[in-house]
Amino acid sequence: MADVISFAVEERDRAGKGAARATRRAGRIPAVIYGNKQDPILISLDPQELSRQLRGAGFYSNVYEIEAGGATHRVLARDMQLDPVTDRPLHVDFMRFSKKTRLVMEILVNFINEEECPGIRQGGVLNIVRHSIEMRCNPESIPESIEVDLTGLEVGDSVHISAITLPDDVELTITDRDFTIATIAAPTIVEEVEDEDEEGIEGEEGVEGEGAEGGEDDEDNASED
Repeated sequence: MADVISFAVEERDRAGKGAARATRRAGRIPAVIYGNKQDPILISLDPQELSRQLRGAGFYSNVYEIEAGGATHRVLARDMQLDPVTDRPLHVDFMRFSKKTRLVMEILVNFINEEECPGIRQGGVLNIVRHSIEMRCNPESIPESIEVDLTGLEVGDSVHISAITLPDDVELTITDRDFTIATIAAPTIVEEVEDEDEEGIEGEEGVEGEGAEGGEDDEDNASED
């Protein structure tokens, strides 16, 4: 389950492009909290704090706790507008959610115990088919990752989604097939092949040498005649 992260903000009292530009001139980033059938709340963010959150993992899957409008809101970052030239954040949208909210999220796959995998120890290669898995869950139940244990897998073995135990309150969006997450592929064998081109070049040089010698004899014979 994702940790809840506190995010300090300041409230804004005016909406519109002019007000947003004024907020940016004051050194802050305009943002809004919306959703869950409540009125939107205008806020602004400290750019350094936002940069710190962006450097971390899972900005769009982290649950943030924001105090604004006399209440505490649990939100997810859903959209961010960037400057087309500098890529600096210009505006951030945060969405409130409730216990009934279900979102589709991409959850990263984490492979563990490679050292316990006989196939890899024998030179096999971990072929990752899916680096992430699409799931539907409540924001409070977003898993940080899905772990795939490689213990005991041999060359040629595959890991399917049916072999993975999913966290509580999480469901797959793909339910019509037992899709593959990864395979242990056979090692690549490189055979040494003699360079036929070099042999051909040597043969051609030999022919040229014979031709050259024959040419000298012809010239001598011609001079003798």
